[in-house]
Amino acid sequence: MANANKSGAKRRLPPAKTPEARENQLISLAMDLAEEKLLDGTASNQLICHYLKLGTTRAQLEQELMEKQMRNLEAKTEAIESAKRVEALYGDAINAMRLYQGQAPYEEYEE
Repeated sequence: MANANKSGAKRRLPPAKTPEARENQLISLAMDLAEEKLLDGTASNQLICHYLKLGTTRAQLEQELMEKQMRNLEAKTEAIESAKRVEALYGDAINAMRLYQGQAPYEEYEE
């Protein structure tokens, strides 16, 4: 086994510091076990099909699509944040011009 030392005893993983790290540990262990089963010929049909599907062109295209969608969402988020900064700058500029003209600065009222 991947988690066994030379005497055959299973080694214990150090405790994870976050839930995400724990999840990654368990995923790694499951993948190690799946690899062992595939190598020794005891893998179930379901396990074999899972890894076969991961290697298909469709799966690769779906992965690329998800990555592009994530980049698109990140770009939209950055654009929204940038628009907020520009809006604040315009507000500051308008207030500076109002002060220059001797008027009171514009204050937004909450309703």
